[in-house]
Amino acid sequence: MTAEPWTFGEQALAETNEVASLLRAIAGHAIAIERPDALREALAMLRQIEHRLRVDGPEDLRPRIGARDDAGRRVYLDHSRDVGSYNPCVPAYHLACIADRADGWVEFPLVYEGPPGTVHGGFLAVLFDCVLQQLSCDLGSTGSTAALEVRYRRPTPLHTRLRITAMREVAGERITSRAALHRDDVLLCEATMTAVPVARDAMPAVSPRRPG
Repeated sequence: MTAEPWTFGEQALAETNEVASLLRAIAGHAIAIERPDALREALAMLRQIEHRLRVDGPEDLRPRIGARDDAGRRVYLDHSRDVGSYNPCVPAYHLACIADRADGWVEFPLVYEGPPGTVHGGFLAVLFDCVLQQLSCDLGSTGSTAALEVRYRRPTPLHTRLRITAMREVAGERITSRAALHRDDVLLCEATMTAVPVARDAMPAVSPRRPG
C-alpha cells in the first residue's frame, strides 16, 4: 500500500520551466556555433536579461526553510520530482510511477556531452538520482541517500530517446532502489541506490511563495 505522494517545497513557475528549456537550447547552440558574431549579439542581450533578473530577485540566495523565514531569502522549489523541468543544469525526463515501479524516457541534448557524441557519466548519475528519488516520493516514502552506485555498460548517445525503468523495495530501515537506461533492448547503464527513510514530520517547514 502506498501513501500520499511526498512533496517538499513550492512548485516552479511555468515561466521558470520555459526559461530552463530555453537556456538548455541556447547553451547547445553556443557550443555548436563556430563563428563569434552571433554569440556577441546574444551576449549583449543575455547580459541585460541577467541584470534584470538579478535586480528583481531576492537579496539572499539561501532558501526560506525551517525557523528562519527571512523575507529577503529565496523560495525553495520542490526537489521531489521533475527538477530538470525548472533547472537547466539537470536532465529533463518523463516518468510514470505505479506500484513500486516506474517507466519513462529521456533524451539528452548537446549540453550533456562528455566523450564525442555521448553523455557524460556524471549527468547519468544525476538522472538516476532524480529518477529514484521521484519513484520513492511518488510512492509516499523517501529518505536520505546513503549510497548510489552507477554501472556504465555502453556509451549513452545524445539526441536519442532512451527508455528508463526503475523499481524499489523497503525493508526495515533501508530503501533499495534500482534503475536502468536502455536504447531499444540494449542496456546502456544501471544504478542502485540505498536510502534511510525520513519521517514527514521530521522535515522543516517551508515558506510559501510570496504574493506578487
